Amino acid sequence: MADFLGDGIFNVDGEIWKYQRQVASHEFNTKSLRKFVETVVDAELNERLIPFLAVAAAEKKVVDFQDILQRFAFDNICKIAFGYDPAYLLPSLPQAKFAVAFEEAVKLSSERFNAIFPFLWKIKRHFNFGTEKKFRIAVDEVRQFAKQLVKEKQRELNEKSSLDSVDLLSRFLSVGHTDEDFVTDIVISFILAGRDTTSAALTWFFWLISEHPVVEDSILNEIKSKSESPVYNEVKEMIYTHASLCESMRFYPPVPIDTKSATEDNVLPDGTFVKKGTRVSYHPYAMGRADKLWGKDWDEFKPERWLDKDEVTGNWNFVTKDMYTYPVFQAGPRICLGKEMAFLQMKRVVAGVLRRFKVVPVTEKGVEPVFISYLTAKMKGGFHVTIEERDH
Repeated sequence: MADFLGDGIFNVDGEIWKYQRQVASHEFNTKSLRKFVETVVDAELNERLIPFLAVAAAEKKVVDFQDILQRFAFDNICKIAFGYDPAYLLPSLPQAKFAVAFEEAVKLSSERFNAIFPFLWKIKRHFNFGTEKKFRIAVDEVRQFAKQLVKEKQRELNEKSSLDSVDLLSRFLSVGHTDEDFVTDIVISFILAGRDTTSAALTWFFWLISEHPVVEDSILNEIKSKSESPVYNEVKEMIYTHASLCESMRFYPPVPIDTKSATEDNVLPDGTFVKKGTRVSYHPYAMGRADKLWGKDWDEFKPERWLDKDEVTGNWNFVTKDMYTYPVFQAGPRICLGKEMAFLQMKRVVAGVLRRFKVVPVTEKGVEPVFISYLTAKMKGGFHVTIEERDH
């Protein structure tokens, strides 16, 4: 992973990780960043995603909703991370150079990571041919572009002494992080975190609710009880929608498998000996389907398993699960910093899209799409749908 992620937060340990975590944690907990994220998501939703879907509905076009959601998420995370708009979700669906290179780098580094015979890619890298040549070109493209943005932002900061923008890059630079490679590594990691995860979660969510109309109706009723453009506090109160997203990610976690490496000899609670340097993987995809954890009805899509009804008010209360039972956002010291931000973004998209449109898969009802896993989950071949305007 190092050629792509460098010393970014996902690829380091010890003091370098601890330092990045502290800096990022501080920034993620500021109200100004939350407000900025809200503004960015709302603009992308109202100015790009909704108009695109309205045209698709009017023209009765089949669209790849997975691709559209990836474009939406990529625009959002680039604005949040860099203050840069790649304009990837325009009506023409452009092939933005940076986005395409990023996708290629993710795919090929994932193949490296999962290779059964790692010496093969190492030989290819040494002689610079085949997939390794493609990988080097894609990574160079991503890093050069990111570095250029860092330089421009640094120049702007030097001229102004303080930046108007509140994107993550501006924040890191304005508190004195001037090492170009270090800041580039950090920002590339955040793009990876924000681009693929929310779009993967939403892709599977929209497919699941198309298969469960009763759940969709309950979500719609909740959406209609909120204002047209719900503010943060209203989004936070969308309890049933929140439960539906959690249930969807139980079946289809955006990161289906995650790996740690033992820093020293260890023994797991069940007595398994783990030698220093051994890679140990845990599997949220399998865990979400285990009756030991979720009961005999694990195979039912039931948002209610996350809810408890208040007998006095009749309102739903959300019941949080133990993060080690449901490690979709990791657990322990590395639990996802962007969890709240991700739910905010996903619930705004769900509210904005479902209030106005019905998403109808073009595949045969009851046929489950094929789940594939790179670093993050994908729907094989895309998610082809038609968009229908709802009767108001």
